[in-house]
Amino acid sequence: MSDNYQIAILGGGPGGYVAAIRAAQLGFKTVVIDKDNLGGICLNWGCIPTKSLIRNAEIYDTIKNHGKDFGLYTQDLSFKFNEIIKRSRDISDRITKNVELLIKKNKIERIRGFGKLINKNQIVILDKDGKESNSITADNIIIATGARPKTLPNIPIDRKNIITSTEAMNLAEQPKELIIVGAGAIGIEFAYFYSVLGTKVTVIEMLDNILPIEDKEVSQTLEKNFKKRGIEIYTKTVVEKAEVKGQKVNVTINQNGQKKELSADKVLSAIGVTGNVEGFGLEELGIELYKNHIKVDKKNYRTNIPNIFAIGDVIGPPWLAHVASAEGIHCVEKIKGINKPEVDYDNIPGCTYCQPQVASVGLTESKAKELGYELKIGKFPFMASGKAFAVGEREGFVKLIFDAKYGELLGGHIIGSEATELIAEVALARAMEATGHSIINTIHAHPTLSESVMEAAANAYGEAIHI
Repeated sequence: MSDNYQIAILGGGPGGYVAAIRAAQLGFKTVVIDKDNLGGICLNWGCIPTKSLIRNAEIYDTIKNHGKDFGLYTQDLSFKFNEIIKRSRDISDRITKNVELLIKKNKIERIRGFGKLINKNQIVILDKDGKESNSITADNIIIATGARPKTLPNIPIDRKNIITSTEAMNLAEQPKELIIVGAGAIGIEFAYFYSVLGTKVTVIEMLDNILPIEDKEVSQTLEKNFKKRGIEIYTKTVVEKAEVKGQKVNVTINQNGQKKELSADKVLSAIGVTGNVEGFGLEELGIELYKNHIKVDKKNYRTNIPNIFAIGDVIGPPWLAHVASAEGIHCVEKIKGINKPEVDYDNIPGCTYCQPQVASVGLTESKAKELGYELKIGKFPFMASGKAFAVGEREGFVKLIFDAKYGELLGGHIIGSEATELIAEVALARAMEATGHSIINTIHAHPTLSESVMEAAANAYGEAIHI
């Protein structure tokens, strides 16, 4: 194996492996270093396996609770929890193997081990026992080491009773009761999955609403849906402590000064993530950190050391796989000298894959008002969609927010079936600087759920046909 490279990448997640492939396409001699399977948290323990679990829940929920609506009847419908988990793990394994094949296809060298920076050009490779097994040099180094679940001292994670998302998708047995601390996308997705399978789920959120970064109407609609499912939700609530007592975990909460003790088999801590910055030699090299993330110039992802770059979750929010991939591509193209627009952080779609799904891009209504915009707002309920009616998915709506003065599309918010697919049209419309009337005048196929985007735009201008 050669030990001199033009680009060396620490970390093989959605940022690292994508950056490696793009670097190879551009002619760079490239190596990617990761001690685990390629794909990072996303492919191994996040995005992909959780979507497998959620799909299982969707099918089970549809057959059990809505089968008769389709003329379908079953007797003694059941599931095997261990087989649901196994399917998820099998899918993850297959996809990570595909990534390894992509790396090989693009003639990228792959080193399995823990890479540590010795100086601005040298990386030593440590084996699983922490012993040096190899050493390489590189003209440019890209750090893509990702992030891990954040921990708090009052919620001590033992990975058995008080768990993270990693353990939550690989439990040996389904818990009868589950408390989830944190109502962001991760917490909400697991709340949906486990509640559908019959676990008694309680969600605790410190802020005013579940999915607190979403438009308030969307969050409130999802909360009503979850409560109908039997999920207990506490908002504006602080967890003071979580303690394991025997086979149970006791959680003390404080809601508006009122204390209460809850109990469950498992507690899932889903309070966010923090960057993987320890052990890579960053401090010794003098690489600047900010709030436990690497500080970079987001025009080209350069650290304070000119030939060292960083991308993805390790540089901070938004902690999204598609953002890491975009940053990786952008970073290596900048190294190549390609002049292209910067990543538009104002037009990043966010998705939550519960049912109904939630997706958004751009400004919320409250944020747009805070910024001083005069607004035109259009909503179209899926209740009025022929396609939604036909497929039995009538809950939710599309909400579009326009600048009243110029017609600019400021934001889009969707809750309902296939919201995570539909949001791409809204993101593309914003990227192309579409106005309300350009959306209205674009003929959408019928019957489709995407017609709801056109109808929402029309509603903002008083031109909606079907509401």
